[in-house]
Amino acid sequence: MYKKVSTDMNFVGREKEVEAFWKEHDIFQKSMEEKEGCPEYTFYDGPPTANGKPHIGHVLTRVIKDMIPRYRTMKGYKVPRKAGWDTHGLPVELEVEKLLGLDGKDQIEGYGLEPFIDKCKESVWKYKGMWEDFSSTVGFWADMEHPYVTYDNNFIESEWWALKQIWDKKLLYKGFKIVPYCPRCGTPLSAQEVAQGYKDVKERSAIVRFKVKNEDAYILAWTTTPWTLPSNLALCVNPSETYVKVKAADGYVYYMAEALLNTVLGKLAEEGTPAYEVLETYVGKDLEYKEYEPLYQCAADSAEKQHKKAFYVTCDNYVTLTDGTGVVHIAPAFGEDDANVGRNYELPFVQLVDEKGDMAAETPFAGVFVKKADPMVLKDLDERGLLFDAPKFEHSYPHCWRCDTPLIYYARESWFIKMTAVKEDLIANNNTINWIPENIGKGRFGDWLENVQDWGISRNRYWGTPLNIWECECGHMHSIGSIAELKKMSDNCPDDIELHRPYIDDVTITCPECGKQMHRVPEVIDCWFDSGSMPFAQHHYPFENEDLFKQQFPADFISEAVDQTRGWFYSLLAISTLLFNKAPYKNVIVLGHVQDENGQKMSKSKGNAVDPFDALETYGADAIRWYFYSNSAPWLPNRFHGKAVVEGQRKFMGTLWNTYAFFVLYANIDGFDATKYTLEYDKLGVMDKWLLSKLNTLTKTVDEHLANYRIPESARALQDFVDDMSNWYVRRSRERFWAKGMEQDKINAYMTLYTALVTVSKVAAPMIPFMTEEIYQNLVKSVDASAPESIHLCDYPEVQNELIDEKLEADMDNVLKLVVMGRACRNASNIKNRQPIGQMFVKAGFDLPEFYQEIVADELNVKNVKFTDDVRDFTSYSFKPQLKTVGPKYGKMLGGIKAALDQLDGNAAMDEINETGSLKLDINGQEVTLFKEDLLIDTAQIEGYVSENDNGITVVLDTNLTEELLEEGFVREIISKIQTMRKEAGFEVMDKIKVTYKGSEKAEAVFAANGTQICSEVLAVSAEKAEPAGFVKEWKINGEAVFMGVEKEGR
Repeated sequence: MYKKVSTDMNFVGREKEVEAFWKEHDIFQKSMEEKEGCPEYTFYDGPPTANGKPHIGHVLTRVIKDMIPRYRTMKGYKVPRKAGWDTHGLPVELEVEKLLGLDGKDQIEGYGLEPFIDKCKESVWKYKGMWEDFSSTVGFWADMEHPYVTYDNNFIESEWWALKQIWDKKLLYKGFKIVPYCPRCGTPLSAQEVAQGYKDVKERSAIVRFKVKNEDAYILAWTTTPWTLPSNLALCVNPSETYVKVKAADGYVYYMAEALLNTVLGKLAEEGTPAYEVLETYVGKDLEYKEYEPLYQCAADSAEKQHKKAFYVTCDNYVTLTDGTGVVHIAPAFGEDDANVGRNYELPFVQLVDEKGDMAAETPFAGVFVKKADPMVLKDLDERGLLFDAPKFEHSYPHCWRCDTPLIYYARESWFIKMTAVKEDLIANNNTINWIPENIGKGRFGDWLENVQDWGISRNRYWGTPLNIWECECGHMHSIGSIAELKKMSDNCPDDIELHRPYIDDVTITCPECGKQMHRVPEVIDCWFDSGSMPFAQHHYPFENEDLFKQQFPADFISEAVDQTRGWFYSLLAISTLLFNKAPYKNVIVLGHVQDENGQKMSKSKGNAVDPFDALETYGADAIRWYFYSNSAPWLPNRFHGKAVVEGQRKFMGTLWNTYAFFVLYANIDGFDATKYTLEYDKLGVMDKWLLSKLNTLTKTVDEHLANYRIPESARALQDFVDDMSNWYVRRSRERFWAKGMEQDKINAYMTLYTALVTVSKVAAPMIPFMTEEIYQNLVKSVDASAPESIHLCDYPEVQNELIDEKLEADMDNVLKLVVMGRACRNASNIKNRQPIGQMFVKAGFDLPEFYQEIVADELNVKNVKFTDDVRDFTSYSFKPQLKTVGPKYGKMLGGIKAALDQLDGNAAMDEINETGSLKLDINGQEVTLFKEDLLIDTAQIEGYVSENDNGITVVLDTNLTEELLEEGFVREIISKIQTMRKEAGFEVMDKIKVTYKGSEKAEAVFAANGTQICSEVLAVSAEKAEPAGFVKEWKINGEAVFMGVEKEGR
């Protein structure tokens, strides 16, 4: 006996039991152990940070990253799945600052670096338990017992080895550059970090009057960062564009680009007075070295101290005429283009902003944060008559990806990895990767590589991998590549040295050049270098596990969200290219972001964020997994919608579960045990052979899709098969399961359905691991002690190609088409399926053997199905012009064409189209030729017949009903109503009953004439005309009143 199956949809409770079973029996561990010695398929897990809670987007990443390894395990691979934790960096520091009530670097250092680092170490494990529970609940299998942790000494030592390799290749350098800088965190950021923090903001720009020296004229220059104006040292024009000197209607003389005159000065025009008069015309180069008066004295004083010339016009091609005035202001300390101009013209270096982002004491805005200084600068210039305009504009501005502070571009000394030197290798290695979808690799990611910048690797922070460079006052620098090397060169390195600040800061080494003590530079490195080093650092390579690393590099598969194109996907490729000149992963599925049901980004502040734990508790893991697999391509934005999750659960999981429950119910009634029988193909009927053919086609199809990472396609194939199995095979075979005894036909039905349920469960196991485990345990393990302990220890089903019969599947597809079209005819004529119909005519490009015709007749409750080449006696055709094609060709004749089409003999016109491929019309003496694509063709109904036409197939139902047909329909309605009453009365499937009835003369006559048939269909021992007893109900059938009662026999 199989365990009785509840038909309720409480999947959550059952999933918890399965989860406990996996844990208790170490199923994940066994799935790894049993594949020892098998070929390896390597998966890298992008490490989350355990100091933040999981969100609903993590469910998507977890279920994709779980499903592919499960599938590959079933295909005979050993799939190592080492979990990892990303533990360094600003996110952790900010969390600890908040916890301790600190604000900024000064307060951190006042608190003490050592206790601060200890708190960071604690903080990274804050939600570890929550992440582990979350992963277990969602069915994500990974080795959580032995994870890699980026703050471990071994991990850091491997990174030091990598950095030393890069140093030895002369690709790690210190440079004074303009860097994106977070003044709140006091550290530069990398280009990939900057890319993650852009926000659309509305701000005021400034069009400023710069007074030309020794001339009553002004140069109009534009800037979007007014706070940089106190550091202005030059103006810049495009050397080859046209510039003009104009007398403006506001009384000033201006220099600016000719192309932008109307945009900037147009508003000065008044009736009868033009906005400006052109006095002279130049090319930009003519204005080079034209001097102007300093905007702010603080910049002039600073320039004078450096004995360098400033405050003149420079030229550079980067200046465009798309907006502004065609003249830009130059502050070399605050922009890459500005810095380049500064270098080219040997301008002085003036940086009147401190490292906290506050305006310097020398400025009139001392101590004010730069963004707050913007309106103050505008006000000051306006009061001095130097502000022409301050137009509002909206633009995308970078903010710190962690603390949300606006970034500034700031000149400072930083450490860089020369990615520009390996650009071609990066591109070549990227071209070896299978990106899913392809356009991300070629587009978004490929474009990023085409414009690659040197990687700003250093951070002026505390909690991170220390940069492994020691400096000597003699100028010599040395990179340490291992703890052993450090101890060899140092006389004060503790045996148990921890590779973190502040401990490593105290360790000095002896300078090989001059013999003095060298000190480590103060920076730590970008935490993206940590996660990008995981392919080798997780194994402590090259210090140990060399073979293991080589075996598991590169990864066969990785997957994360689309924002990782500039995060983990990039850092992995960058480091792998620098060290091994090889792509670190072969296949990558890029995931879209999970949005709310309206397509909006989820956020706590909007109140539209979905708690993943609530969602899992409400719907269950399998339902959410299935939703993400089947809803859309994984790389598209995914709208998370509870109703859609429930609908997917009902359509696929509910259908599979109910089919399984159906099998168990009848197998238990009959005492059927699948282990006692074999499936004998030669003894099977057509329906059985069809289902087994579809089953093996499914197994093959899903295997091909998953092998090529086509996830929605796999889900669709599974859903279609389960629908066919339940709503066609089981429905068509019900009476076989209800038959008495255990004849061969019944055994065939049981064995076919059993085989299909077990096989489809194995095929679906990687996707819905909980439900399939439950089905397997009951159908297989409960009756076969020698079977694998879990469905996840089974192999993926072997395809039995000899059972695939394409002709049989095609014939059944045609049957299903005819049934669908026949049902549409019934719906159109408002005739229920229980009402028999005399004739159905089919015109199609195929014929069906008698067996299939009988299925169509039975399904549609039709007495006779007739295939014919001519249905013109029952149907005609109507035609309308296809406006998209006919309109452009015939325009004004369209009305005439419509009228002519309305007058056609539909069948004759259809014959003409079939014979010649076109239809010729005479429109007011002019011949018009219309092809099939020019026409909207529909079937026209003839009274007494209803037809449907689709892709060359026409189905016609004869809706003329005889008295005999009407009576038979009445009987079927009575049977249906009694079956409903049995269910509502709570009777068991095999309970025998007694039926009592009374009603109209017609109803009683039908009962009396057909009592034997009615009793046989409803498991009744009698049907008597009497006062209804037991469970009683009144019905209206075909307009006739009927009272019926049902009660169990023997009451």
